[in-house]
Amino acid sequence: MPVSAEHRIADDHRLAADLARRAGELLVGLRARLAADGAPAAVVRATGDRQAHELLANELAAARPGDAVLSEEGADDAGRLDAERVWVVDPLDGTREYSEPGRTDWAVHVALVIGERPAAGAVALPALGLTLSTADPPPLTAARTGPPRLVVSRSRPPHQAKVVAGALGAEVVPLGSAGAKAMAVVRGEADLYVHAGGQYEWDSCAPVAVARAAGCTATRLDGTPLRYNQPDPYLPDLVICRPELTEAVLAALAAA
Repeated sequence: MPVSAEHRIADDHRLAADLARRAGELLVGLRARLAADGAPAAVVRATGDRQAHELLANELAAARPGDAVLSEEGADDAGRLDAERVWVVDPLDGTREYSEPGRTDWAVHVALVIGERPAAGAVALPALGLTLSTADPPPLTAARTGPPRLVVSRSRPPHQAKVVAGALGAEVVPLGSAGAKAMAVVRGEADLYVHAGGQYEWDSCAPVAVARAAGCTATRLDGTPLRYNQPDPYLPDLVICRPELTEAVLAALAAA
């Protein structure tokens, strides 16, 4: 009996979560071993990137042999543009944080794109032992009182984030990887995430899938849709926020 599209998508949700979790477990064990060996940070980053990519690529080839894959660590095959289903993965989001002992703000991203939109996705936060996914999206916590919390890049918070912080009276919280920042909003540790100045599809695809499934807003800075599996995977800006903040955030960005 043929597998229905709905049943296959349900399996895709579970597959994304399983692969993100497994890659994260590999990375946790690898980091501990490399640290014990005294490996330099550059070796930790490169080894983690490579081994997580190999796991994801091999498992996707086995589980979904007809699907295309776009990975930060793999060669880009233009054939993906004609594929109906494309997995967009970041085997290790936040390599700098991963190479710093004790840091937890790094992630693994696994997402499936159909029709330019994320159809399924998972973000593992391996150092926290968490995997958030569209298979079982976490409900948003109740809105809290007080100034909203805005997560930004540790090293290069964009001007647009400063504008939004000023307009909303937000508290600015530096954090590591894109996945960690997006999941901070989903988990209720932050209220919004504003990014500008450069990302690629693999940086935001899985976080957007999970954030939307949890009830968050996720758009470009100008409010237009985020489109994936494009010829150029550069996708430089992003807003993820609680739904009650959407209008104020986009108005502040438009005014800027």
